[in-house]
Amino acid sequence: MDKFVIHGGNQLHGEVEISGAKNAVVAILPATVLAETPCRIENIPNISDVFIIMDILKQLGAKVKMINRTTVEIDGSHISQPVVPYDLARKMRASCYFLGALLGRFSHAQVSMPGGCDFGVRPIDQHIKGFEALGAEISLEHGMVEAHAMELHGSQIYLDVVSVGATVNIMLAAVKAKGQTIIENAAKEPHIVDLANFLSSMGADIRGAGTDVIKINGVEHLHGVTYSIIPDQIEAGTFMAAAAATGGNIIVRNVIPKHLESISAKLIEMGVQLKEYDDAIEVISNGVLNHANIKTMPHPGFPTDMQPQMAVLLSIASGTSIITEGVWDNRFRYVDELKRMGANIQVDGKIAVIEGVDHLTGAPVKATDLRAGAALLIAGLIARGTTEIEDIQHIERGYENVDKKFSALGAEIKRIKFPESVPAAV
Repeated sequence: MDKFVIHGGNQLHGEVEISGAKNAVVAILPATVLAETPCRIENIPNISDVFIIMDILKQLGAKVKMINRTTVEIDGSHISQPVVPYDLARKMRASCYFLGALLGRFSHAQVSMPGGCDFGVRPIDQHIKGFEALGAEISLEHGMVEAHAMELHGSQIYLDVVSVGATVNIMLAAVKAKGQTIIENAAKEPHIVDLANFLSSMGADIRGAGTDVIKINGVEHLHGVTYSIIPDQIEAGTFMAAAAATGGNIIVRNVIPKHLESISAKLIEMGVQLKEYDDAIEVISNGVLNHANIKTMPHPGFPTDMQPQMAVLLSIASGTSIITEGVWDNRFRYVDELKRMGANIQVDGKIAVIEGVDHLTGAPVKATDLRAGAALLIAGLIARGTTEIEDIQHIERGYENVDKKFSALGAEIKRIKFPESVPAAV
């Protein structure tokens, strides 16, 4: 096993290049099975979730070829069995997107209940509601979800809650269905728009992505394309938060500033100076942060995936701050780890009250999920002394070469191996 060892106290300076968006690529790669000819996907991040999806595609019978470090070619024309292997699907939540993609192509799909980060109940009832509206019959047995239809047909679907996953899955299933599908109360995140743009470039007829009503007119054929993934707004936000916390000055490159507006607004409110360019943002901080209140909401509100990172900043900000989690249950599990480092945070349900402290102190901690791990990285960067972070496999689900990127900015961070168990003394 590996862990990160961080010696805190260094300001971050320099430039960092943001990788392709995790949340977009995990939807677009499964969507390639809908194409009748090969797809070439560019700007893919080198993260574990991507490798798992590629393994699933290979197991399904697709030909997967890495062209270079950030480009993959996928030929799914040879896929014949729409069944995702149980052991691979259990490793990540986005494996459920193969339900929509395979159902859209074969009118039949079988995938295990998804895995991924554990921070509360994340049911797929809205996904199932959408599939059934399109004419599929759904059964759940022994941890497997099976969808089957004689023929998929367009329908009007109202999502009871705004769900990125359900919006993605319904889009994937509906693009080849007969007639028109209307998704109401749809998610509006940038990766929803990216998926819609990808499908449209393949020949799909999709209107309204980025609004709460998406209209899809089914087509008979989809062809392969070359497509580049959008930059990762959460990776960008994480580096912006790290620069703000350390009192640094960095330029975050390969971003779409509009995708970062809610994050930028909070950092400015906290006293951080930002300069916006066409595809970059400069972050200038003196390390003195003001308190702020944050409520996470579906896009265009403040993203839940940036909530733990911002909690670290607020833990050293002046005064009292309040974070209200408006998306997931139980996303404050990381708070106990921050408390080990000296943070003063009290949690009551979906609300965290944070009293700013003078400093954090290095300690041994564990990443409880992907974004909690990113928060602990930032905490380690600003803490006095040494911080050791275990369970870094969570972090590597969504951040490419994160230790190298931080090192290049001046952070003192090393990845080291350590034994899972210490041999008993003789």
